[in-house]
Amino acid sequence: MLIRRTKKSELKESDLTPESVYKSRREILKKLGIVTAGLPFAAQSQASIFDIFGGDDKKSESSAIFQRSPIVAPKNNAYGAGIELTPETKVLNYNNFYEFGTGKGDPVENSQGFKVDPWKLEVTGLVNNPITLGYDDLLKRFPLEERLYRMRCVEAWSMNIPWIGFSLAALLKEADPLGSAKYVAFETLHDPDQMPGQRSQFVGGGIDYPYVEGLRLDEAMHPLTMLSVGLYGQTLAPQNGAPVRLVVPWKYGFKGIKSVVKIHLLEAQPPTTWNLLARHEYGFFANVNPQVDHPRWSQSSERFIGEGSIFSSRRKPTAMFNGYGEEVASLYSGMDLRANY
Repeated sequence: MLIRRTKKSELKESDLTPESVYKSRREILKKLGIVTAGLPFAAQSQASIFDIFGGDDKKSESSAIFQRSPIVAPKNNAYGAGIELTPETKVLNYNNFYEFGTGKGDPVENSQGFKVDPWKLEVTGLVNNPITLGYDDLLKRFPLEERLYRMRCVEAWSMNIPWIGFSLAALLKEADPLGSAKYVAFETLHDPDQMPGQRSQFVGGGIDYPYVEGLRLDEAMHPLTMLSVGLYGQTLAPQNGAPVRLVVPWKYGFKGIKSVVKIHLLEAQPPTTWNLLARHEYGFFANVNPQVDHPRWSQSSERFIGEGSIFSSRRKPTAMFNGYGEEVASLYSGMDLRANY
């Protein structure tokens, strides 16, 4: 991960990525020739998007605060009983969303002018009934509920987040998959005019956009898998993936693709962004597994982001499948989870 240098007295929650993690991710990008030689990473992360692209007009156009709307959705008490809630302000301000920059604070800073209405989410491919959803459909077509899920990042930090949304299975059942459909591919909006990371390798970490992800069909149809349209009683903020994102709580966070515009059912395993970028680092399945370390850091424990400051955050052991093993372990019966990481 890219990170700016700060004085000790300036440390904030948004600067919490462990040094070993961000250096490792940086090294991947450098080895793959993604980052232009000689570009200082500290300066890259520290510079604002307006400094990079220049002009007061750009700054004024993006300075409007994104307006979220309240969502009335019943809590599903089957999820999240007894787990500690991460404060909303930390979920809103500590993000990975490279389309808006690679620093943890870049997404919230650079996304506030993002437009989510109108929106179009298409369900296509090996289905009997292709579907196109508009913005209002995302909020009204399927019954919404709130689910408190654990979220585990591959960088070894975690949060507990009250997502609002609906089961992906409800949408897929309406699309009526063909018998030949085995996988589900997802794609993020590609709009370089709104997403500065998509128009500049300097800002977006050198990813080949649009961002793509994928699941097996049985994973996508699992009751835990949801499309989220909100959190903390309101619609999603752009830095969290507005207006709709994928949430798969037993997998590492990078599987939770944001600002989704395409869902495509197919027979063959689809490409996924981080697997394409570094196949030996980021597997297709990306199940949370404390017994399979990242090549350059341990996954046996995590830094939980809860109440308090950087000095009060604490480490805790990581659970297999992020604690959802009872529900999802049967999906991988007989598989070698070290080979299929």
